[in-house]
Amino acid sequence: MRARYINPYTDFGFRKIFGEEASKPLLIDFLNALLPEKNKIIDLTFKNTGQLGLTDPDRKAIYDIYCENDKGEKFIVELQKAKQNYFKERTIYYSTFPVREQAEKGGWNYSLKAVYCIGILDFTFNDYESEPEKSEVVHTVRLKNQNGKVFYDKLTYIYLEMPNFVKTENELSSRLDKWLYFIRNLEDFQNIPAIFKDEVFAQAFEKAGIANLGQAELDRYESSLKVYRDLKGIIDTAFGEGKLEGKLEVAKALKESGVSTDIIISSTGLSKEEIERL
Repeated sequence: MRARYINPYTDFGFRKIFGEEASKPLLIDFLNALLPEKNKIIDLTFKNTGQLGLTDPDRKAIYDIYCENDKGEKFIVELQKAKQNYFKERTIYYSTFPVREQAEKGGWNYSLKAVYCIGILDFTFNDYESEPEKSEVVHTVRLKNQNGKVFYDKLTYIYLEMPNFVKTENELSSRLDKWLYFIRNLEDFQNIPAIFKDEVFAQAFEKAGIANLGQAELDRYESSLKVYRDLKGIIDTAFGEGKLEGKLEVAKALKESGVSTDIIISSTGLSKEEIERL
């Protein structure tokens, strides 16, 4: 059966739903579902990621979404389609960019606005030290001291392990539940479930409808969908094996499929020189 709605795990699909100017009400609603009541967002401004970073590789590592709210707080929202080497370190490294860009020339007093890094993961961590966390969906991480007390509350990482979200429509109890259910099942919906009748979700389904795409957008989506399927299938296999040979095989297959070197580097952890030798 042909899908009626785009796959939100594709680069095209994710940006279509959350990353366009017309999508701001959807992104605001989604982020507000994640944040505490005291941190609610009124308005957002999309920012140019190309201005971030000190080196060329840094500037090329563009976030899926980078925006700022009406209080000057920064939000990075990234979609992680498949497990990558050092993906946690990568998240932390790129979170330093919106911190550093706040530096002011002259007599700056080092006052900083909050930075939130949100990762939507199409895989699970599988590296917990304790068993109970294995079924968790939302992981909120902050800098704490040895007694578990928050030391700095302006840098927050939120990871969403989407495979762990298994609630059915009848079990949805919060706004966040609805968004996770929407993202997790969008491509499989043939009709809009009754629980999604409000204006925000009506707009989300409208933007996600494949029939509403022009030919140019449809071509871009089909290309993005192919990259997603190839990338996920190949990388999941390679990381299951955990061998250098497997990663080289992944890189070679992605290179032959026309995937950019930057994406291959971030997906496999191989160096540019190793990839160029393939």
